[in-house]
Amino acid sequence: MCGIVGYVGQRPSNLSTRPVDVALQGLARLEYRGYDSAGVAVLEDDGVRIAKKEGKLKNLRDALDGEEVSASAVAIGHTRWATHGAPTDGNAHPHLGGKDDELALVHNGIIENFAPLRAELESEGFVFRSETDSEVAAHLVAREMSLTGDLTTAMRAAVNQLEGAFTLLAVHRLSPDRVVAARRNSPLVVGLGEGENFLGSDVAAFVDNTREALEVGQDQIVTVTADDVVISDFSGTEITEQKRYTIEWDVAAAQKGGYDSFMAKEIHEQATAVADTLLGRIDSGALHLDEMSIDESVLRSVDKIVVVACGTAANAGSVAKYAIEHWCRIPTEVELAHEFRYRDPVVTEKTLVVAISQSGETMDTLMAMRHAQEQGAKVVAICNTHGSTIPREADAALYLHVGPEIAVASTKAYLGQITACYLLGLYLAQVRGNLFPDEIAALMEDLEQLPTHVQTVLDGAAEVEELARSMKDAASVLFLGRHVGYPTAMEGALKLKEIAYIHAEGFAAGELKHGPIALVEEGQPVFVIVPSPRGRDSLHSKVVSNIQEIRARGARTLVIAEDGDDDVLPYSDVVLRVPRTRTLFAPLLTIIPLQIFSCELATAKGLDVDQPRNLAKSVTVE
Repeated sequence: MCGIVGYVGQRPSNLSTRPVDVALQGLARLEYRGYDSAGVAVLEDDGVRIAKKEGKLKNLRDALDGEEVSASAVAIGHTRWATHGAPTDGNAHPHLGGKDDELALVHNGIIENFAPLRAELESEGFVFRSETDSEVAAHLVAREMSLTGDLTTAMRAAVNQLEGAFTLLAVHRLSPDRVVAARRNSPLVVGLGEGENFLGSDVAAFVDNTREALEVGQDQIVTVTADDVVISDFSGTEITEQKRYTIEWDVAAAQKGGYDSFMAKEIHEQATAVADTLLGRIDSGALHLDEMSIDESVLRSVDKIVVVACGTAANAGSVAKYAIEHWCRIPTEVELAHEFRYRDPVVTEKTLVVAISQSGETMDTLMAMRHAQEQGAKVVAICNTHGSTIPREADAALYLHVGPEIAVASTKAYLGQITACYLLGLYLAQVRGNLFPDEIAALMEDLEQLPTHVQTVLDGAAEVEELARSMKDAASVLFLGRHVGYPTAMEGALKLKEIAYIHAEGFAAGELKHGPIALVEEGQPVFVIVPSPRGRDSLHSKVVSNIQEIRARGARTLVIAEDGDDDVLPYSDVVLRVPRTRTLFAPLLTIIPLQIFSCELATAKGLDVDQPRNLAKSVTVE
């Protein structure tokens, strides 16, 4: 949710020499995580100095422009997505702590017991300047520092009084050579440099400066100086076995590359995204998932699969349900992660849970996964972010390898997630013997043609963009689909809601006459995802009938159909074509025109498609 960065070290004279510049550079990479306000703190000779401003990071940069800022060795920074308290200068981070403002702290997460702690601190004379729960942590660490004189010990004493989810970074005037951080149920990673070290809520915070990273585990405290990183748990035991890894992408992958927005860039990267998710999965003629560490005997005993996810990832999971049940004959449920553990779900040691999260830090999904593991289930994580919490805690992980996704509204990760779900389904069919090797090989061969087909759809973007610009004043758009077209309709509506702020709903086309057709009036735009007319038990004719029904009531019919399907022409105001492929693979193609449409319509309305209002890229609190 919020973006956090920390830096300790003196830069060489040929680079930015001030830690505050390094912090601002990291915040620029993290602004997609939170953009209600931004702030930085540095240690100066006479104490802690902070600067923070409501709004985008540019407001903070403007406030600092021309200011003399210390070149001390330490800086921390924060981009906020508001939870407790409105997005104002006063509620922005960092927060000062202590009766003499000797400490600065930034926080990602929610402190659930902040109210009694605040009352206790106020009774002791601590003065609060904000409405946030985070300021409680600042005063708490400062109070413990006054008692112990050691910032790491103070942080440990403070976090053991906190309930909830948090990543905390703190600096103190009496410890001018270090940043101390703590993590519980909220992301934190260390970047390892030469004579300098970094902290961030994800690796984008420091990928400009180093590609060597260190994982931080649950309930751990990190003390970072220019030359050392020490990790201990909340009880004070040092963690000597630390997991290092190399970041697989460079800073160029986190830049717009000539596109007007990150979302547009990421849409046009989707052919590569699908190809990279598929890369290296075939070994000696068999499907091989090198992150699949669950024993095959366990997979053969599975009698139910539950997909847990939120938002776009849940729509990818809905596609997975169709594919896995068809190929593996295993009953598969798709659960919204935030509802899963609160309804007493039936989960046993024979249940396989698939947790889908682009960031690997989605709190609802993480908690659902942990609940399933407590019931004895095995968990496979489908994730894009190496070293994040969900794949680390899962029993097995399947990484997308699509590179960083910066835009808040997910596009290329969605295609990567669907592709990874196909791979998982085919792997289970292989292990369990549901499909013959030649059947799996044929499916994989067709799947490997999808990047070419994706590129074909992308090459036709101009037609969709023109349609979107002509509809920029639309007040409502509906989406219809059946079978795997239904999740596509849901995802198309979600994209439009996320970035264009207009009413949009996705329906299963078979539900049309059970209520939703009442929404159709003269001129109402309706996208219809039409299934292929080929194959046994095709739903094609039923969906064509739906098009006729809504057009007869005045709808403007915007139809997505495969090449050669002329049955839709008499009933369509606009037809957008996609290449022919297997029915189960069609979602990788049919969603792309809807992504392009949403992106261009929002752009035509003058909206910020990368940072839509009220949303954050990674939801790291429940």
